[in-house]
Amino acid sequence: MGPRLPSASPSLQALKAGVLRRRPAIRRAGRPLFPYPTAARASLWIGVAVVAALFAWGAWQRRWIADDGLIVLRTVRNLLAGNGPVFNEGERVEANTSTAWTYLMYVGSWVGGPVRMEYVALALALTLSVLGVALLMLGAGRLYAPSLRGRRAIMLPAGALVYIALPPARDFATSGLESGLTLAYLGLLWWMMVCWSQPVRGRVNGRAFTAALAFVAGFSVLVRPELALMGGLALIMMLIAARTWRRRALIVVAGGFLPVAYQIFRMGYYGLLVPGTALAKDAAGDKWSQGMIYLANFNAPYSVWIPVALLVPLGVLLVVSRRHPAFLRPLPAPDYGRLARAVQSPPAAVAFVLVSGLLQALYWIRQGGDFMHGRVLLAPLFCLLAPVAVVPVMTPDGVDYSRETGYWVAGVTGALWLGVAGWSLWAANSPGMGDDATHVTYSGIVDERRFYAQATGHAHPLTAADYLDYPRMAAVLTTLDNTPDGALLLPSGNYIQWDLVPMARPAPGAAPGGQEPQKPQHTVFFTNLGMVGMNVGLDVRVIDQIGLANPLAQHTERLKHGRIGHDKNLFPDWVIADGPWVKLYPGIPGYLDDNWVAQAVAALQCPETKAVLASVRAPMSLHRFVSNFLHSYEFTKYRIDRVPLYELARCGLPIPEPAPPPPRE
Repeated sequence: MGPRLPSASPSLQALKAGVLRRRPAIRRAGRPLFPYPTAARASLWIGVAVVAALFAWGAWQRRWIADDGLIVLRTVRNLLAGNGPVFNEGERVEANTSTAWTYLMYVGSWVGGPVRMEYVALALALTLSVLGVALLMLGAGRLYAPSLRGRRAIMLPAGALVYIALPPARDFATSGLESGLTLAYLGLLWWMMVCWSQPVRGRVNGRAFTAALAFVAGFSVLVRPELALMGGLALIMMLIAARTWRRRALIVVAGGFLPVAYQIFRMGYYGLLVPGTALAKDAAGDKWSQGMIYLANFNAPYSVWIPVALLVPLGVLLVVSRRHPAFLRPLPAPDYGRLARAVQSPPAAVAFVLVSGLLQALYWIRQGGDFMHGRVLLAPLFCLLAPVAVVPVMTPDGVDYSRETGYWVAGVTGALWLGVAGWSLWAANSPGMGDDATHVTYSGIVDERRFYAQATGHAHPLTAADYLDYPRMAAVLTTLDNTPDGALLLPSGNYIQWDLVPMARPAPGAAPGGQEPQKPQHTVFFTNLGMVGMNVGLDVRVIDQIGLANPLAQHTERLKHGRIGHDKNLFPDWVIADGPWVKLYPGIPGYLDDNWVAQAVAALQCPETKAVLASVRAPMSLHRFVSNFLHSYEFTKYRIDRVPLYELARCGLPIPEPAPPPPRE
């Protein structure tokens, strides 16, 4: 038997006992990472269920599919038909802002089979919207969970009530746009960032979670381009907090592979650095004054400043009265820097989501907002409400502070919450924009859902067929049937007819040159791309004057005083010049000028303009893809003048001889 080791001294035993008492408990399998008090856990899940149910019910009462939502479905139809991610066959234009929503709708429509695309969009948008609010609340609940350990508390919905009370939030929970996907993404990223910010023993520090979080953060730009402000900030925080270069490499690869791969595809396939919608609306431009008008238009009907004035002191009170549990202190692992520890912490997660919301709001105000009431400010508000989506109300126990102070804190918290709940009840029943909701006034902003409900006569315009009751829509189908030889359709002042420009035919007796006769073509030139594009066949080309699906209009300059979201306006002369249409009176409507058309024809010979059009119309090949990729920057920056005569001067081209004025009636 070897020598007996001396027993530990009493002081050493006491030190070991103290260390063991402070050592974080290792999480057992099957147990929650942060054990909530029973009342807090139950109240949190009840609150999530109630808020989700109220939001779903409120959104269903206001269900609809916007014209812009139908634009996405036209692209999905082309994908399903094998024409690629385009709006018009043979013309590579990215008419949708959200890449992720386009392909999610493609998968949903493929799986749905015979189910109408509109119903697939409705179901996906509503489900994702409700999921986003639930994740927002669960993220906030997780944020407060550590400080509630061993305390009696209940969790009450606060910021979540504010969001679902706003009528625009319920409008755009459906709408067929990517708003629902945006909410689900923001809720997921917030929840994951809170998990990441609490570095306790468990799985949240593992490679799988790190890779998943980096992937979600990098995915932001595919949900909406401006969300790269948020996803990029999350990736920067992760890189700062990473302990090894191997972990940093994992973050870069997981976060950057998909967005970089799609960006290469976009540059090679579409010949642009940004989505076509961003080019059409000059998303990098600024209209500060219009942005302030948009902000006021969002605030005024609902007095959004009231819940802000209530939630800010409520948040401050939660910060002041919070507990710093010992098991959230950094583990005794290798010291990887004070900055890294500060970045990977709950306060940093809160700062992350607040800064992200403010940056998004600032971007949209700078850009000028939107023409849809409240739409683009919903996501920034969603982020700003995240830290107080739910709030804990703790029962005084005399441990952290005296019972008198505890009752005072609980009372103030309860009073502020009652104020938020009262405002939410009032705002949920607000008339919104009132009499101006469906009128395009000087602001250019309308309540889009009410506008289309009134214009179509359907309380819930959901399908493309519902939009046939919109002015001019039924006449589109009639006119297409009555022009079997092809025609260009231009909107007239009469809502039940369209002005026509026939296809140009070879002169009598002219030799065809061995070429096959040109097949009849139809083109519809109209602003409302969605309702037209979903009610006509894919063989009908549908273009607009503001550039969402028109490569020529995309590259015009933004009008300084144009209606927001409709800042570009291409003259129909260009459309006639750009197609196989008759270019002289009486083939063109009497309100157009033959000389303008002739000048547009000449201006289209500008070498730079021809190169831009070839980038989207020439057959796709490896050479074309590489050429588009290399020239995507200059194609994105390229602009033409909407006045043909000025465009000729810009390109240094000769002005055609004016045609003799034809006799007109």
